[in-house]
Amino acid sequence: MQTVKCVKMEQELEALERPPYPGELGQRIFANVSKLGWQSWLDHQTMLINENNLNMLDEKAQQYLKQQMEAFFFSAAGADAIKGYKKE
Repeated sequence: MQTVKCVKMEQELEALERPPYPGELGQRIFANVSKLGWQSWLDHQTMLINENNLNMLDEKAQQYLKQQMEAFFFSAAGADAIKGYKKE
């Protein structure tokens, strides 16, 4: 089992099997994010899509999610919060 020092979970965890997104951002995620970290993004992404009623066929919505993904993993500020959601 390959491991990676996950930037999101801040510990050594099981690595992703392949880049989860195309291009440079996908490679950066592959090198720095664990499976558990990626799953936390998928959960957050789903809430962003639902909360903001995003149409994933819309290029602006796709760009927004890409920016949010990068912020989620690599920005000190993090991704946008979900209104009304309280993390337990």
